[in-house]
Amino acid sequence: MDIQTTPESDLAFDFVLPAYGRGCITDLLGAALGLDPGNQLPAQFGSGPRVLLVLDGLGWHQLQRFSDLMPVVSTFEGSSITTVAPSTTAAALTSITTALPPGEHGIVGYRMLVDDDIFNCLRWGTSDRPDCRRTIPPQLIQPYQPFMGRGISLVTKADFRSSGFSQAHLRGGNLVGYRTTAVLVHEVARLIEEGEEIVYAYYDGIDKVAHEYGLRSEYCSELRFVDRLVEDLLESLPSGTSVMVTADHGQVDCGVGNVSLHPDVMAMTDRLSGEARFRWLHSEADQDELIATTKHYHGSQAWVVGREQMIEEKWFGPVVSAEAERRLGDVALLSNDTGGFADPADTGPFELIGRHGSLTAEEMLVPCIVATV
Repeated sequence: MDIQTTPESDLAFDFVLPAYGRGCITDLLGAALGLDPGNQLPAQFGSGPRVLLVLDGLGWHQLQRFSDLMPVVSTFEGSSITTVAPSTTAAALTSITTALPPGEHGIVGYRMLVDDDIFNCLRWGTSDRPDCRRTIPPQLIQPYQPFMGRGISLVTKADFRSSGFSQAHLRGGNLVGYRTTAVLVHEVARLIEEGEEIVYAYYDGIDKVAHEYGLRSEYCSELRFVDRLVEDLLESLPSGTSVMVTADHGQVDCGVGNVSLHPDVMAMTDRLSGEARFRWLHSEADQDELIATTKHYHGSQAWVVGREQMIEEKWFGPVVSAEAERRLGDVALLSNDTGGFADPADTGPFELIGRHGSLTAEEMLVPCIVATV
């Protein structure tokens, strides 16, 4: 793809496509399981027990920018890899646990088209049906066995145990829940001490704080806290254990308020999906005309790309199943600055300040770094 930045904007960011098989979060599981030597990754697990620690929302650019707040994590060896497209939790976490791109595992975004309705993958419901665990079974949306069918131990928030999304991307594992971060550390260490060779651990605090407060003082406090968490984890693990830190995506501080799509664009659009920084337009209109109209009004704010181009350029992986393709929109707007695009149906308990989803380097590059005790 020949798009790199949008020179009209002083806030334009670099454009990054997923590096599937060449240093992507889809490569992490094979390395952890010892099925792939991981030569495409900038950091390698040791020969002893292994902990894959996913710090939701800790992008590589943010780690570099705030490295002084994370002195322990900053000593880890390694560099950056890419997440998937879109750079969002539902798609990315599923890619980590299945080692598959979104085009194969089928969770192609935060909000996607399922059964002619817009389905929220994290909430596992629609606006009319907030709980779809029975009517839309997770194993039908995401049919592949997580962790390549190996019943490894995983440590995540206890509140997530019965969620539809957890059933989609964590089923089959030995799920150990925690309610405080001290218990997260305790349980990971206990499992390794009891002989587990691999433990998958997930912490969502950085992402939650960034969403609510942006990359500001509260975010800085959270980074300091997480660095102490990692330090406590390293001190609790037996000698020879290697800990790899990664993430599902980075963050952009967007401030408040999203851009409303121009009436001429909305007149050609039947519905919206995705999220603010990767907003899908679903339309029966001619795609070329929709792209041209959208570029006319929003081309200085976003990369405007049609579905066929994305599939051809392998944004969602080298294979896109027919079912996954049906869940995509027709044309997408990907923010290339600090903005996002509004959808009145895309709501939550508060207005997000930190956001992700687009293909900027700030959102796409995540750590792949390791330390051995």
